[in-house]
Amino acid sequence: MTSHLIEDRLSAELAAQLKELATTGLTRRRRVLESPCGRLATVDGKNVLNFAANDYLGLAGNAEIARALADGALQWGAGAGASHLVSGHLAPHEALEKEISAFTGFPRALTFSTGYLANLAVTPTLAGRGDAVFADKLNHASLIDAMQLAKANGADVQRYPHNDVAALEKMLAASTAARKVIVTDAVFSMDGDLAPLPLIFALAERYDAWLVIDDAHGFGVLGPYGQGSLGHFNLPASPRVLLMGTLGKAAGVGGAFVAGSATAIEYLLQKGRAYIFTTAQPPAIACALLKSLHLIKNGDTLRAKLMARIGQLRDGLAGLQLKLLPSLTAIQPLVVGENDPAVALSKALWERGLWVPAIRPPTVPKGTARLRISVSAAHTEADITQLITALKELS
Repeated sequence: MTSHLIEDRLSAELAAQLKELATTGLTRRRRVLESPCGRLATVDGKNVLNFAANDYLGLAGNAEIARALADGALQWGAGAGASHLVSGHLAPHEALEKEISAFTGFPRALTFSTGYLANLAVTPTLAGRGDAVFADKLNHASLIDAMQLAKANGADVQRYPHNDVAALEKMLAASTAARKVIVTDAVFSMDGDLAPLPLIFALAERYDAWLVIDDAHGFGVLGPYGQGSLGHFNLPASPRVLLMGTLGKAAGVGGAFVAGSATAIEYLLQKGRAYIFTTAQPPAIACALLKSLHLIKNGDTLRAKLMARIGQLRDGLAGLQLKLLPSLTAIQPLVVGENDPAVALSKALWERGLWVPAIRPPTVPKGTARLRISVSAAHTEADITQLITALKELS
């Protein structure tokens, strides 16, 4: 068979699957931003109010952070050149890890290029043959993929109904695994609700399990000084907890960290394939994040603004026919139902200069397509009023 015929056959298979995505209203597309991330954005040539970003504190376009990034690049160069364990662990990386450790209250921390990579490093490293993983059914895709890697390593993987602590306890009680690992988001990225961490932590204590917490959407926003969901619930930096936090959402830059006990972090450093076999993040990113952490620690005013805008939105949409899920976080999901109506509502808002993305399966369960409204401290009262008015007129 000639290469031309092979290409035609292979391409035809992919084209058929792409057509099926289009038929079911599941085609995704990228939009091109022609301005920095912020409350106002120029996207595909159109000026819009941005309710699509996870820039919860409005730090992505912060001038102080940008200057720290630029100065860091001038001092340390553009890239790290290797993995952390070869020659890529530069002084800014070390300083950032120590700062994160002090900020979160854990003895040590490791930094990663992305939250996805950080999650892939933790669960498969902790859990293998003879071990068991217990994961919330609505966990983020990166946690699900990490769970699948642990399963490939021989771990028994069980998923409990969303935030169902009673079901989780039954699974833990029935398990005879040598090592038990509970894995949960702290703030669920598509529903905006919080895991009942005090109850889950109590189960981890009772059944002597590890507790892996993905605090991507809580870090910088919740708790004293923005320390995250553990601080929000007044939970300790326990040796049985491994805390993952992303640095491209509220922190406004990029990357992620895992914080934990000195022993647990050393174990990840020595055994975590997703840490060992990847090039370290550019050191200038670490320089920017050091400035970002300073702004987060001193960001009570920003957090107060964010909570005020969240309250305004929820009050303004009370009584709307569409269902606004009960979230007190920056993630405000408005459930539409089927794919096409959700896309149509998003498009209608876009035409009014409001960028609110439609989220469809498989990111959310079938029949629960929604608008995912991301609120930021950078949004003004007038911004929220404009969105409320548009949604009332279009719904």
